[in-house]
Amino acid sequence: MNIAARMREIAPFHVMELMAKAAALEAAGRSIIHFEVGEPDFATAEPIVQAAQEFLRGGHVHYTAALGLPQLREAISGYYRDRHGIEVSPARIVVTAGASGALLLALGLLVNPGDEWLLPDPGYPCNRHFVRLLEGRPLPLAVNAEGNFQPTAEAVARSWGSATKGLMIASPANPTGTLIEPSELAAIARLVKQKGGSLIVDEIYHGLTYDCDAETALALGEDVFVINSFSKYFGMTGWRLGWLVAPEACVREIEKLAQNLYIAPSTVAQHAALAAFCPESIEILEARRLEFRLRRDLLQPGLEDLGFQIAAMPGGAFYLYANCSFLAADSQQLAERLLGEAGVAATPGLDFGSNAPQAHMRFAYTVAQEKIAEGLARMEKLLA
Repeated sequence: MNIAARMREIAPFHVMELMAKAAALEAAGRSIIHFEVGEPDFATAEPIVQAAQEFLRGGHVHYTAALGLPQLREAISGYYRDRHGIEVSPARIVVTAGASGALLLALGLLVNPGDEWLLPDPGYPCNRHFVRLLEGRPLPLAVNAEGNFQPTAEAVARSWGSATKGLMIASPANPTGTLIEPSELAAIARLVKQKGGSLIVDEIYHGLTYDCDAETALALGEDVFVINSFSKYFGMTGWRLGWLVAPEACVREIEKLAQNLYIAPSTVAQHAALAAFCPESIEILEARRLEFRLRRDLLQPGLEDLGFQIAAMPGGAFYLYANCSFLAADSQQLAERLLGEAGVAATPGLDFGSNAPQAHMRFAYTVAQEKIAEGLARMEKLLA
């Protein structure tokens, strides 16, 4: 069997393997505190579930258009108008099979073999693997705590080469939870445009911010590609639904890709998502956002008391990216020890790139406050 050479450069998603080990320990009777899981622990909001049930009772669960239900594209457009005060034409909105589907469509449209794409490091691992899958060359753009783990226009300019065709950024970011300042985001967008490149902005954690409401990059012009999702703020991870906002001239090409890759997004999920924007759902989701902030404010000082260093306070998402170099020489070994000896699952930096991964761990505050307290107590006992 001749397996494609590219597969040698596509690493496994290590957090999924860690989750599997944790699940096996739980199946054997161990109690595990889950700080590794990057998804909300809340059930899907009841109005969304009710909308899905009502649709299913009709029994007509057929394909939708590849671009998604027209009424859902209208609803997303209205969400941008109501929350961000900007007009985004529904014609630019593509409903996708998860945010991963949106990312694959955007990169499938833009990446030619050999094209270089700049990606912040640390960053979400699938980004670089998707670029490689399409025979592009992912180039790490090192970001650090001094810069709030976000790139600047100056850093992008220094790294932009003759073969560079695009930049992908995230605000709030995974694994750090940090945001790009609006003025810096505008400067980055101007620079990429001057270079004749493409800019993809991952906004899947929009809505889950705690000190400000993140501004969408769509306000910077119609040539920016923006990815969002129903998974994080809307709490619909297992429904596998996201969206992509693209320049209107590109939508037909994206539609062709969607037709071939997955035909259409989940019909049930789309009808459920129509209820995600109703006032009753938003009230529930906002209460959950405030709970995430309380969890952050419990976990952050608790980790620092144990010897972890958190140099960049997250303004969004539900992650803390902690320097663990004062506790262990290698975060992978520390993660295995925490799981095996303390029953605490956290993600080592290995997933997120090549920028000092051995010195960092990601903790997700996606469990209840009492479990956060229990996890901290277990780690204190072990590390003491």
